[in-house]
Amino acid sequence: MGHLKTLLPYVKPYQRGILAGLLLVAIADAFMIAGPYIMKIAIDALADPTVTPTRILSYASLIVLATLFAGAAHYGMRDILNGLSRRIECDLRDAFFAHLLSLDAGFYGQTRTGELISHATNDTLAVRQAIGPAVMYLANTAVTFTFALSLMLWISPRLTLLALIPLAFLPPVVLGFGRLIHRRFERIQEHFATLSTMVQENLSGVRIVRAYVQEGAQRGEFDALNREYLALNMHLARTSALFHPIIMLLGGLGMVIVLWRGGLAIVSGDITTGEFVAFGVYLALLIWPMIALGWVVNLFQRGAASMARINRIMQRAPAIAAPAQPRRATPLHGRVEFRDVSFRYPGTQRWVLRNVSFCASPGQMVAVVGPTGSGKTSLVSLIPRLHDPTEGAVLVDGTATIDLDPAALRQAIGMVPQDPFLFSDTIARNIGLGLGDGFESGGRDATPAVARAAQTAQLDETIRALVAGYDSVLGERGINLSGGQKQRATVARALAKDPVVLILDDALSAVDTETERAILARLREFMRERTCFVISHRVSAVMHADLILVLDDGEIVEQGVHGDLIARGGVYATLLRRQLLEQSLEVAG
Repeated sequence: MGHLKTLLPYVKPYQRGILAGLLLVAIADAFMIAGPYIMKIAIDALADPTVTPTRILSYASLIVLATLFAGAAHYGMRDILNGLSRRIECDLRDAFFAHLLSLDAGFYGQTRTGELISHATNDTLAVRQAIGPAVMYLANTAVTFTFALSLMLWISPRLTLLALIPLAFLPPVVLGFGRLIHRRFERIQEHFATLSTMVQENLSGVRIVRAYVQEGAQRGEFDALNREYLALNMHLARTSALFHPIIMLLGGLGMVIVLWRGGLAIVSGDITTGEFVAFGVYLALLIWPMIALGWVVNLFQRGAASMARINRIMQRAPAIAAPAQPRRATPLHGRVEFRDVSFRYPGTQRWVLRNVSFCASPGQMVAVVGPTGSGKTSLVSLIPRLHDPTEGAVLVDGTATIDLDPAALRQAIGMVPQDPFLFSDTIARNIGLGLGDGFESGGRDATPAVARAAQTAQLDETIRALVAGYDSVLGERGINLSGGQKQRATVARALAKDPVVLILDDALSAVDTETERAILARLREFMRERTCFVISHRVSAVMHADLILVLDDGEIVEQGVHGDLIARGGVYATLLRRQLLEQSLEVAG
């Protein structure tokens, strides 16, 4: 239950509303308890020879009024407390999502997407039920129990003690079942994360599933996971199903005692018939709190288990965080320097980069080439602080990136990754993603910044040929565009934000050579006073670069311009010969 304490900051803004809801709980229960007491008076009045129909009618009217007031108060308490729990759930989900956005790439490399979806949906729902319905019914149970027990003691202390003997077994029953429910619910949530991950991966990779004719295999695997999820839920359902009858049995034993000892008390004249009836009603009212107590314990256990899972994520500190006092508030110009940079991914021992040093000035195009796995992508990912160097320093305009605010740094950088990612939105909004919250798509013809970026990426004519132009809506991950069109759209997105540093990580591999040449020609104009990093396996994309860095096994083994590197006959020349051979074989084929 201690995990639920972390909810206090989310509860605090609504504490007045919660107090008002709890006050309505007390009012509703007071009117509910008043009904049996009025019934007691009315039944005892029937023994009075002077009783009149008007008097009996007045008692009946009082019972109706008490019921109406109790119902109105119950409506108010549910509306307030359940409504506030929804708001708390919304705030918690917002905070959880905001925290996810702050976490580093290393976290996402270790955590399954389905697990995070489960946290943001099922777990936040379980937490809401713990902070809303569970609190409401706990308060309702406590107030009802207190009022009913007080009046039972007033009617007959001895009969009350006898009726409550079976309830002595309630605490161990509740605690035992609570532990079982907690463990089983945790297992259910963990398995639901696995199930969600499989669904998410299959929907994202549906083309691969179909291409390899794996529909049947994936359906079978999903069926196995789904049946295991069913079995886990059935275990929990059986536990809960056994819990409630045990509590009802304890309450039923108390009622048997009341019928036996209460009947004898009426015969002996210790209590009146009205008191006996009222006592029986109050005991029946106590049965509901006992049932509700089990349900409340169930909800609290589920909420605590879910909050523990959420806390594990919320307590994860971002590996890339803004320094307490960022050193630079002025606009960046784009001078990038690596000083003896070595890097390895967290939790691994292999050095991906070793002793990398170079300097790139505004207006330069820097090409990074090398065999697969040589560390090219890792190198450029250090510039926008997707990772921080393990040793050495990366500097932008003379300031180490670890001393810069990541948000301000990334705002000045346009990065196009190897895997083009597009959102399920219009083309215009995808290209204008980095233009701020106030960006408007501009309709079919787009805004000047978006249109200019699309023209540079050789995508403008393709977009205008669509029926809705720039307002055309893309499918998930841009599924209705070709590979080359998706790459050009992501290049346009990086250009639209007018970056001082542009990073193209093999971003034109899916476009033809002519289109690539046209894009690079436009880029040289666009990046005239900016710094550009290009990773490519095509010599045509890098041969005109101002500086070519040749990586091999994480180290810079050569650097210079195209002509000088060819003359050396080293790794770069070998890569060029291999590529020319591949091209000649393609032509011959």
